[in-house]
Amino acid sequence: METKTTKIIYWSGSIFMSLWFGASGFFELTKNPVVWDITRQLGYPPHFIYILGVFKLSGILVLLLPNRLLRLKEWVFAGMFFDIIFAFFSKIVVLGFPATIDAIVAFTVLSVTYLMFRKLYKSRLSFN
Repeated sequence: METKTTKIIYWSGSIFMSLWFGASGFFELTKNPVVWDITRQLGYPPHFIYILGVFKLSGILVLLLPNRLLRLKEWVFAGMFFDIIFAFFSKIVVLGFPATIDAIVAFTVLSVTYLMFRKLYKSRLSFN
């Protein structure tokens, strides 16, 4: 795959995930009833929902910075993976499999985006 194609896939995925997590974080901080009702139904306490919102918005700021804070971006990717995995399992237990479709889509997009990230920055991310 050419570098140009890799960059297009990476940035498309990064923008998509930033919009996804940005909307989610915004709704968590503004106490949007749809997000809050589902999250509370899953058993999460209110203070945790606010923390998620802050970290999601902070993470997308890091994710959208081009060619900077690469190690921190890896932490952002890890946080997004954990968020999606916890959402998936919480939803499957409480709401059933049909409610997990969004988590499956997010996990797929994030996985491809992270693979492109590793491909683009492999020389700058080595642990030498």
